[in-house]
Amino acid sequence: MTKFTGKGVYGAVAIGKAVVFRRQDAQVKRQHVEDTAAEIARLSAAEDAAIAQLEEIYNKALTEVGEANAQIFEIHRMMVEDEDFNESIIGMINSRNVNAEYAVAVAADNFAAMFSSMDDAYMQARAADIRDISNRIIKCLSDSTSAGSKLTESVIICADDLAPSETVLLDKDKVLAFVTAHGSSNSHTAILARSMNIPAIIGVGTDFLSAVSDGDTAIADGFTGEFILSPDASALSAAQEKKKQDEEKRDLLQKLKGKDNVTRDGRKINIFANIGSADSIGEALINDAGGIGLFRSEFLYLESSDYPGEEEQFRVYKRVLESMAGRKVIIRTLDIGADKQADYFMLGKEENPALGLRGVRLCLARPEIFLTQLRALYRASVYGTLGIMFPMITSASEIRDIYALCSKAKDQLADAGIEYSDKVELGIMIETPAAAIISDSLAPLVDFFSVGTNDLIQYTLACDRQNPDLERFCDTHHEAVMRLIEFTAKNAHKHKKWIGICGELAADTSLTKAFINMGIDELSVSPSFVLRVREAVRQIDLRKGAKKTDDKEMADI
Repeated sequence: MTKFTGKGVYGAVAIGKAVVFRRQDAQVKRQHVEDTAAEIARLSAAEDAAIAQLEEIYNKALTEVGEANAQIFEIHRMMVEDEDFNESIIGMINSRNVNAEYAVAVAADNFAAMFSSMDDAYMQARAADIRDISNRIIKCLSDSTSAGSKLTESVIICADDLAPSETVLLDKDKVLAFVTAHGSSNSHTAILARSMNIPAIIGVGTDFLSAVSDGDTAIADGFTGEFILSPDASALSAAQEKKKQDEEKRDLLQKLKGKDNVTRDGRKINIFANIGSADSIGEALINDAGGIGLFRSEFLYLESSDYPGEEEQFRVYKRVLESMAGRKVIIRTLDIGADKQADYFMLGKEENPALGLRGVRLCLARPEIFLTQLRALYRASVYGTLGIMFPMITSASEIRDIYALCSKAKDQLADAGIEYSDKVELGIMIETPAAAIISDSLAPLVDFFSVGTNDLIQYTLACDRQNPDLERFCDTHHEAVMRLIEFTAKNAHKHKKWIGICGELAADTSLTKAFINMGIDELSVSPSFVLRVREAVRQIDLRKGAKKTDDKEMADI
């Protein structure tokens, strides 16, 4: 038994035969040509053929992974037609009298190297796209075809890396999992794997390919990122049990997918998902979340060695909004501080960091950082239904200061001729007792409230949630916390504003009935809890004398 570890980009378990994906790359040799005009004509014909192929792949992807994910092949078509790329190729043919295949390969190497050298992880991943389209053009020039897409049985595909077009063209019904030596979670292949609901592990390392022989029994665990070759009886049994449990959860999904989040007596509630990165969108969609109730934008900062720029943030927010296809997406602005630290912010040492410069306080203290994020958010707003919420609010004056910066960000975009939406909802997190107590004054200023129960509990009970010694004192169901939530809900509804809960308590199904009784309109939970909360909601009957619906009856609803 041999174990390799990479990064899981889609959580599921696959057990089956491993097969090494082998592509028949056209051999590119430098040749001298006299008639450069004829060579350029060959290039043009090959590019037309490549574009036709990409249109065919786009249509296939459209039906399998949806419009947002199929767009990569539209982008590939635009890359084929890119003036800079083509000028580089044609210039090489004319100046060096070389064949088109060689010119395409060299130009692609140069462009790929340029992308790979960039600091932005998203742009680095575009190097793979350049290589993909150049290989396609070269194959069209040499009239060669790609191998590896014809599968005769269900297998775990092992590869150095996979181009997006190779991923889509593989027979989905015969692919148990993808395991690659390289790749990144930002790559379109990883995105497509998640969209196609196929277990995927990336970054296993090149050594694993030499260890794989076609037909070897293997386990691909997309949850842990483990790839096991020739597993022993114990590992195989454990994987089979894990796979069985996962499939049982998916059976529950099939029973509840598409069902309304409605109580027996007709009260409807939204159930959204909390996510920390764009890579979690697939999990939210698979679990049938009605939207994204909390996108933790601070992870963009925590995973970076420097302040993420406007363009980088814009691409991430745009991707989330497009992928959710019109469903509401609520993005929390930067929430750095306390237990979430990034060295490059150079925050001074604080005696009580949980009570210090954090959340919106930091944003207002460093408005240029905040404006960069706000511009990126408003730019992305035209691609979906966006809500922005601000953390760590304690006063109305903070809201007014925030709105002034929102207006400034929009003015800057307008001056630059950049489009943004005027239909962005602006809300605040209720995380401090102060915000809850003055919620009657805050409600008229905002579009919605979202209760962050983790911090609300901490601040209400004066219990550091990072301190394990205080666990017995930190009663998450404390009457004071429940009263603050109910009080805030009443004030929200008095001013005709909606209120949600995005903290850990939202997933506590022992409180679901109490929250609905309070008038909570939305519960936002980890994607894996969406269906569990939906089931709890559908069992509730708030009519007097109503009995609880049992699980068997629920399955038939």
